[in-house]
Amino acid sequence: MAIEAPRSMPTGQRNVVRSNDSASLWNCTLSPGWTRSEVQVLRQALIKLGIGNWMKIIESECLPGKTIAQMNLQTQRMLGQQSTAEFNGLHVDALQIGQINEMRQGPEIRRKNNCIVNTGGKLTREEVERRRKEHRAKFEVAEDVWTSIVLPRPDNPLVLLDRKREELKSLAKELDDVVARIAAIEQTESLDQVTGTKRPRE
Repeated sequence: MAIEAPRSMPTGQRNVVRSNDSASLWNCTLSPGWTRSEVQVLRQALIKLGIGNWMKIIESECLPGKTIAQMNLQTQRMLGQQSTAEFNGLHVDALQIGQINEMRQGPEIRRKNNCIVNTGGKLTREEVERRRKEHRAKFEVAEDVWTSIVLPRPDNPLVLLDRKREELKSLAKELDDVVARIAAIEQTESLDQVTGTKRPRE
């Protein structure tokens, strides 16, 4: 089942465009090294497999070449906050939560790289679990929705590279055969000119 993309927000720090940024799913959220389609795939992978289940995402082969660090950083940007522990294991739409975090204002809200940071001490295990339960009740996607998501499996770039190398080898052999045939024809024609023999052209 397709998950609709949230609307772009007309204002906010996320609208700042840098020369080394590539657009993410939101027009106003930019992440270096991520394309719109990759962000959409990560978004659906997080809904299907759960926030923080990086190895399951890697094993699904839906984002070949992406590292755990890259996926974690992009998830922070999508959520709009640096701490992801309170969402671990939850089947939630990270961009929906990111929209809410984008609108949060107040003297207690501090941001770094456009993500809300925790300005207090480290959250206790009990507080993290309390927040996770709250988020599950508020944001968890229905099970019949997330289980029905089918993640794409694009060709692994390394496999593609090996395939292209084999194709090049095959083309090189064909080219060598053509060159050898042309050389043989030219040699025959040259010999005919010396001997004065005329042969019908093939």
